[in-house]
Amino acid sequence: MLSFDTDFEAGVVLPVDKPYGWTSSDVVRKLRVMLRRLGYRKIKVGHAGTLDPLATGLLLVCIGRATKQADTLQAEEKEYVARIELGATTPSYDLEHPVDERFPYEHITQENVEAALQKMTGEQDQLPPVYSAKQIEGKRAYEYAREGVEVELRTARVNIHEMCLLSFELPVIEVLVRCSKGTYIRSLARDIGLELGSGGHLVALRRTRSGSHLADEAYTLDQLETLFAPSRRDTPDF
Repeated sequence: MLSFDTDFEAGVVLPVDKPYGWTSSDVVRKLRVMLRRLGYRKIKVGHAGTLDPLATGLLLVCIGRATKQADTLQAEEKEYVARIELGATTPSYDLEHPVDERFPYEHITQENVEAALQKMTGEQDQLPPVYSAKQIEGKRAYEYAREGVEVELRTARVNIHEMCLLSFELPVIEVLVRCSKGTYIRSLARDIGLELGSGGHLVALRRTRSGSHLADEAYTLDQLETLFAPSRRDTPDF
């Protein structure tokens, strides 16, 4: 539990529930502002594992000496709940761009989906989205994509530990995913659509766990804004 006696310089791993539309860097900047109110002017703040702006859920923010733990924390297993719309694709594999192509999906059954998810678990080479932060010759892949420049992305080795179907309401399915670091759930949504003889793109994503940290135990930014307010300095803990 945090308190006003907490030594943030000594190191704190703060679980934050990242809101929709915010980048992970936005959250880090916001926390820096909050910490300045507590007198920490030059404290190090970073995060352990990027979440896309259109995703919500657990973002581990490392403060002070805990920034040295970022790589270790980032390497831990992640868990997500993903909503995927079948029968349609987008250039970014999510809602950042409008639908560019539609496909039949009426042939898909719940049994088809469960079989596809089982087949697609395990170690595999995954192709990142063209609209991603992957570095290519000093530039992000999404910068090339926005300029209309075609580039060749390399596949990355990932491990899908488990996928299970949570709901089936065509054309939308909801899937629980446990996976290794570096896994693009957007790419997984595309691949699920292909495996089912259709298309697919991500319409909602929430990170529910990172290592032993749970989204249910994370602070919202509104909670932190209130808890870090100068007027609460006499409150013993929060």
